[in-house]
Amino acid sequence: MRKIILSFQVSLDGFMEGPHADLSWHRVDAELHEHFNDQLRTMGAFLDGRVTYELMAGFWPTADQDPDCPPAVADFAAIWREMPKYVYSRTLPEAGWNTTVVRDVDAGQVRALKAAPGGDLALGGAELADSFRRLELIDEYWIYVHPVLVGRGTPLFKAAAAPTDLTLLETRTFRNGVALLRYAANPDAADQSADHAISDNETGARQP
Repeated sequence: MRKIILSFQVSLDGFMEGPHADLSWHRVDAELHEHFNDQLRTMGAFLDGRVTYELMAGFWPTADQDPDCPPAVADFAAIWREMPKYVYSRTLPEAGWNTTVVRDVDAGQVRALKAAPGGDLALGGAELADSFRRLELIDEYWIYVHPVLVGRGTPLFKAAAAPTDLTLLETRTFRNGVALLRYAANPDAADQSADHAISDNETGARQP
């Protein structure tokens, strides 16, 4: 069974972006970018909401055409173009770049996707992640904590009705001060009765 993995960059005080979608505080150097590439190239598909998909589609298809682009950027451009993608949107009529448009987050459909052969599924975007979290569909959380206090902005996680138990699988520090915290969701906490559909209005962008 494939896993759904939420991979996100946050500030130490828990924000995924600062005011006005500011990401200037991200410390993505060559080491961290190459790490992201190595993790994401093994995935079976990217799962994104509309805004995340449009942000990615507006840059990555041609990012490696710039002769001055760093090697890690060129590498991820190829990864993104070739990766199967699912974009969750009720308004997007169609999408290119090997992308399937899905109208709603339906737990049964997501579990069928997990049961298909292939690599794990990378989940991106805070709103979409919240929908998956409420349906208890996220198997692992890869949280990259940047050494900065943003002060205000958009928090990664919204309020929830109950705690989600997690098990620490791995920690790693990078030379730029970013710390990876990798957790698995407690399978005993999953509620398999939550098979209703949740629509999504997505915000946030996938790293890198």
